[in-house]
Amino acid sequence: MADVLQGNMEHLEVFTPPKAPSGVALKGLAVVTCMDSRVDPYSMLGMHRGDLKILRNAGGRVTEDVLRTLVAACYLLGVHRVLVIAHTDCLMTSGTDEELHAAVSQHGGPDTQSLDFNAVKISPEATLAEDVTKIRSFPLLPDELIVGGAIYDVDTGRLTTYDL
Repeated sequence: MADVLQGNMEHLEVFTPPKAPSGVALKGLAVVTCMDSRVDPYSMLGMHRGDLKILRNAGGRVTEDVLRTLVAACYLLGVHRVLVIAHTDCLMTSGTDEELHAAVSQHGGPDTQSLDFNAVKISPEATLAEDVTKIRSFPLLPDELIVGGAIYDVDTGRLTTYDL
């Protein structure tokens, strides 16, 4: 953890408090995306700290927790737009839950059968359409919420939007 603390010390040298009051998203945008370290929402969207809310998980899937968080973001933190971003070469679309459970076990991990990885062997476009629909149809979110979808190409850096 020494590298983490060293990184924080370097961060303190250039740190300035965010401009957003009480964690409000200055651009009114929430991004739902994968935890993949090749995906950098701020950089890919030309945004800065404080501009948006970022909700990340394995596969960037819209789960109950994502929906719960979006409710708070919309009603309390200035979010009025949501962009779901899938990406190319995602582990969560390269196999099924069963295959991921087996892979964890093969790497010495515990029995993970009680977990739902939300892995599906389908295209990023198909998962994107499913997740955008989940947000649009969630009854606790504002009717006027703007929801879009995009796919980020990890090899080129290009973001392609989809009319879903």
